Amino acid sequence: MPGASRGGPAVYLVGALAGCVVGLVGGAFRWCLDRAETLRGSLLDASEDLGVAGLLVPVALAAVGAALACAIARRVPAAAGSGIQDVEAVWRGEREPPRLLPLLPAKFVGGVIAMGSGLLLGREGPTVHMGAAIGTEAGRRTRMSARDITLLHTSLAGAGLAVAFTAPLGGAVFVFEEVTRTVRARLVLLTLIGTATAVGCAQLILGDRPVFAMPDPATPPLLLLPVFLLLGFATGVLGVAYSRLVVGALAYCDGVTRVGPVARAAVIGALVGLLLGVDPSLGGGGEQLSGLLVDGEVPVVTVLAGYLVVRFVAGPLSYAAGAPGGLFAPLLALGALWGALVQGLAAPVLPGGTGAASFAAVGMAALFAAVVRAPLTGVVLVVEMTGATALLVPLLTACFAATLTADRLGTPPVYDTLRLRMTRSS
Repeated sequence: MPGASRGGPAVYLVGALAGCVVGLVGGAFRWCLDRAETLRGSLLDASEDLGVAGLLVPVALAAVGAALACAIARRVPAAAGSGIQDVEAVWRGEREPPRLLPLLPAKFVGGVIAMGSGLLLGREGPTVHMGAAIGTEAGRRTRMSARDITLLHTSLAGAGLAVAFTAPLGGAVFVFEEVTRTVRARLVLLTLIGTATAVGCAQLILGDRPVFAMPDPATPPLLLLPVFLLLGFATGVLGVAYSRLVVGALAYCDGVTRVGPVARAAVIGALVGLLLGVDPSLGGGGEQLSGLLVDGEVPVVTVLAGYLVVRFVAGPLSYAAGAPGGLFAPLLALGALWGALVQGLAAPVLPGGTGAASFAAVGMAALFAAVVRAPLTGVVLVVEMTGATALLVPLLTACFAATLTADRLGTPPVYDTLRLRMTRSS
């Protein structure tokens, strides 16, 4: 049983030490994912020499990886999917804080296998969930009160997001805006110290570079603000469609009862493998693709449109496989594609020098805001990941419009829907 004491300063020391563990675990998770993606790239390169038969390599790799990751999640059901909805359910008192074992190894290993094999999933969900579990375990081991255990669980979840994207402020804002929707002194202090120590320790493994090396963009002229406002409105519609597709894919796969979950995941993996065989940028979390777009390396409009359509469908399909993995990273890649595509289509009427990279960065934040319904988190994440402080006004404008549009269309935030779906099925 947790101790009865509450309100003592010792919880901040526990939060700081637990943050160190989150940083080391999250940093190791990202390192393993980088190695797995490098290995996947080497296998795809080698398979090109095999001609048509080489297409079997990515198909087999993704099918086996998806099936194995799903099988791990079947043994540890809490490891399936993102985990962010689980963190939110704990804060609302709908679920008990998770045990560290066996959640952490299942999330870690299953996530590396699922994302390493090419599924369109993000590292942030597992890292958030593992961070929350580490916070819970730290509170239990030190006999904190039930309330402080919940605070540690929630604040260390934000530390996990901070480590996933090297975005300490983004991780903190995520806790206040998305998970708790409140700002309280004790929660703020725990989140700040946990996030600071987590990112600091993760840098021992990953270094201190931002996720994307975006060239310094010029501040867009004020006359472009209506364009970013319209981009936000359109992105809100796109975000609602994406949210509905995520939930619809899960419901459809649940209804396919003639095929077991592991076999179903293998089929989904095989489909993703086909995409990888056609173009590696069509699979995976999309970080490299996002990086190229915000760096200004933008394909022609037809290629952007093709990537957008394929990843728009393949992302929710990958999530429906039931493997450990999140929604954020593929969502950011989709937003970057969308922003670059809009710029490419509107280029003839835009002022000279208005680059696609700026639109890609704004599209990332706007689509995140529309789907997750956390506009400040989207803005802060993108600024920290790209260093593009010159885009703050366009980012705020587009995220405002995207969030307002999604709200007016009546679709709830995706994690609210996933949380309700989870609690009803448990």
